[in-house]
Amino acid sequence: MSKPKGINTICTHVGELEDTEFRGAVSPLYMSTSYAFEDVEVKRYPRYFNTPNQVALTRKMAALEHGESSLIFGSGMAAVSTSLMAFLRSGDHVVFQDSLYGGTSNLVTEEFDKFGIAYSFAKDARIESLEAELKENTKVIYIETPSNPLLRITDMKAVAKLAKKEGLVSMIDNTFASPVNQNPIDFGIDVVIHSATKYMGGHSDILAGTVISSKEYIDRIFQMAKNFGGSLSDYTVWLLERSLKTMGIRVKAQNENAMKLAEYLNSHSDVSKVYYPGLKDHPDHKLAKEQMKGYGGMLSFELNEDINVSEFMKSLELIKPSMSLAGVESTILLPSKTSHGLLSAEEREKQGIKDNLLRFSVGIEETEDLIEDLEQAINKVIKN
Repeated sequence: MSKPKGINTICTHVGELEDTEFRGAVSPLYMSTSYAFEDVEVKRYPRYFNTPNQVALTRKMAALEHGESSLIFGSGMAAVSTSLMAFLRSGDHVVFQDSLYGGTSNLVTEEFDKFGIAYSFAKDARIESLEAELKENTKVIYIETPSNPLLRITDMKAVAKLAKKEGLVSMIDNTFASPVNQNPIDFGIDVVIHSATKYMGGHSDILAGTVISSKEYIDRIFQMAKNFGGSLSDYTVWLLERSLKTMGIRVKAQNENAMKLAEYLNSHSDVSKVYYPGLKDHPDHKLAKEQMKGYGGMLSFELNEDINVSEFMKSLELIKPSMSLAGVESTILLPSKTSHGLLSAEEREKQGIKDNLLRFSVGIEETEDLIEDLEQAINKVIKN
C-alpha cells in the first residue's frame, strides 16, 4: 500500500478531472444538465449527484475525511437535514448535544414533530449527559465539535463507542474544525457533515454542503437526497474544487492567527471571557489536544458589560461585522442576533450564549493588524 497523501496534496490533486483535449492544469467544467441515456455506463442527471464534476469532487471530499464515499449538497443545512432524515422515521428518537448550530436546532424544534420524530437535547456535551438521553427507540446520536459558538469539545471516541454499543448511527457537524484540524471517522464516527460554505469554500462566495461516510451509508443518504433535490450546480462544484486546493494552507494560517488573538484577548482588561480550545484554561483543552491537529480559526469572547458591543463592532475598521464565517477575511458577529437568533432568549441563556457574546472568525491577515483593529475599536467605544 502506498503512503497516505498529505493534506495539501489531497486538496490539490485528488478528484481532479483530466482535460484530455487541451491538457489544461485545472479540471474542465461540464455545465450540461442533460446527458445521453442509451449506450452509456452511467445515466447522468444533476439531481442524482452524478455529473462529472460532482463525482470528481466527492472523491476529494471522501479522501479529505478518510471516508469511503461522499455527497455534495446545495447548502450545509441540506446536508444536515437529508442525512438525519435518511436514518429517522416516524416513531424514532434522536439525541443531540446541547450546543448546536442554530439552523440545526431550528430544523429539529420546528420540523421533527411534523414527522413524528422524537428528540432530546443533552444538558451538555459530556458523554454521560448524551447517554442519559438514550431511549429504546433512539436511532441517531448527533454532535458538533467544536461547538458553535462556545467552542466546547465533545469526546468523539466516547460518542462513537457508545453509538456502536447501542447500535446507533453517530453523526457529527465538523464544520468548525474542517478536515485540516480533525477527522472524526478516524475516531469511529459514522457520518461527517460540513457546511462547505465555510472553510472548504473559504472565500465567502460559495454556498454548499457535504456528507462523508461509508459507501453503505452514503448510498442510503443518496436515496433520500435524490428526492429532496438538494444537489449543487456544476459551476459551484467547480468553484468549490478550486477553493479546496488552498484549504490546508488557509486553515493552518487561521489556526496560528486565532491562537495569538485568543491569548491577546484573554489577557485584555476589557474582555471578561474568551472561548478558544487552544487556551490552557479552556475547560476542554486537554480533550481538544488529544483529538485535534489544530485548534481552529474560530473563537468567541465577551467584552466587559460596560462596553456597548454594537458600537464596538461599528468601530472596527478591518474586521468585518458579517453573518457567516471561515473566509480568508476576519469577520465578527453577535450570535444572539444572527446564528442563534432563531432561538428564544431562554434557550440561548440555557446554552450560555449571552447578548454580549461575540463570535470571531479569524482570517489570514497579519496578526498585528487584527490586534490593532480590536484595540482601537475598544478604545474608541470606551472614550465615547
